[in-house]
Amino acid sequence: MIQLIDLYKEYKTKKGTVVGVDHVNLTIPKGQIFGIVGYSGAGKSSVLRCINLLEKPTSGQVLVDGVDLISLSKNELRLARQNIGMIFQHFYLISSKTVSENIAFALKAAGKSSSVITERVTELLQLVGLADKADQYPAQLSGGQKQRVGIARALANDPHVLLCDEPTSALDPKTTQSILALLGQINQSLGLTIVLITHEMEVVKDLCHGVAIMQDGRIIEEGAVYDIFANPIQPLTKEFIQTTLEFKLPQKLLDKLDPAGKVVKVLFRDEAAEKAIIADMLKASGIHANILHGKIEYIGEKPLGTFIMEVTGDAAGIDKALKYLESQSCGVEVVTHVN
Repeated sequence: MIQLIDLYKEYKTKKGTVVGVDHVNLTIPKGQIFGIVGYSGAGKSSVLRCINLLEKPTSGQVLVDGVDLISLSKNELRLARQNIGMIFQHFYLISSKTVSENIAFALKAAGKSSSVITERVTELLQLVGLADKADQYPAQLSGGQKQRVGIARALANDPHVLLCDEPTSALDPKTTQSILALLGQINQSLGLTIVLITHEMEVVKDLCHGVAIMQDGRIIEEGAVYDIFANPIQPLTKEFIQTTLEFKLPQKLLDKLDPAGKVVKVLFRDEAAEKAIIADMLKASGIHANILHGKIEYIGEKPLGTFIMEVTGDAAGIDKALKYLESQSCGVEVVTHVN
């Protein structure tokens, strides 16, 4: 488990003191994949680098498996860091060394024997799907393959925690999916706690169990990924989620809608996403509904449906229909009055 207690980090610049992390409190359960999301400058990478003390906090505590890293001596911290692997956006591989040598580097630094290094490198190459690339150099690899080497290197010393600083930002969408799938496999098979920094909610939706949203050095909202997607509170959280779930209707379509009707966005949560609620609503209210757009996402195997529809009929019937949807634990938002 990772605990950040009143974590504060400030930087001294020519223009004065800049607060990077502003009294952050966060608990990440053991074995979870936890995402930290925010725009550039929000403080998310500073938080990550404080977890392994690449950035020394100005104040506060960083507990990993119950040990406060800030209280450790240099030698104790060096040993503790062997339990915390880290991968980066830009890979940072040694260009003059082969794939095997890049992975072995961390093991040599930890003082492992040649036989242990050889065996461990072979295991890791199999794990990340690069058994046939052992003697190649980084320049011969694709971006996705370089990141797989970075993951293998980070796992070399059997860490309990894996820190990922925007590991897919430099990759194309297809490669991103393969890297996310690999991280998910590693989490399940090895039981690693993974902390993932990203600005992409799609990555969080596909991979993470929990998420925290950061702004101006602070955590403004956190929770289980499904709960955050189903019921975002803060405007910034809603903004991030809209990049994944939002539908935009063309003006040409809006111009054809009935001026007496309403366009509503309905969010179907949990079991509601798998029920015939719209059909039941139409029977109960006597109005008409035209589905303009819709999608059901599965977040952690739980359904979350988003539909935009035009509802037409008498005003009382429309009000009755919307109240019925709300009673079924659906989120209902009138997008616009078409008039």
